[in-house]
Amino acid sequence: MSNFITGLLRLKRGPWEMVATLLIALGVFMLMQPFVMWAYTYSFITTLIGTVMFIIVSHFPE
Repeated sequence: MSNFITGLLRLKRGPWEMVATLLIALGVFMLMQPFVMWAYTYSFITTLIGTVMFIIVSHFPE
């Protein structure tokens, strides 16, 4: 756990890619669920933020 937090603070690619991937997965889950309207409403922006974040993070050092 401390390696993950250290990687986030030092702008390492691995931990930030994991956060971006989780955001994308959360956005897709929010899009596919039929019960909560606010989750469906914000699903596209969540997926978009995760995708843009992944593109930016892919330029971070290993």
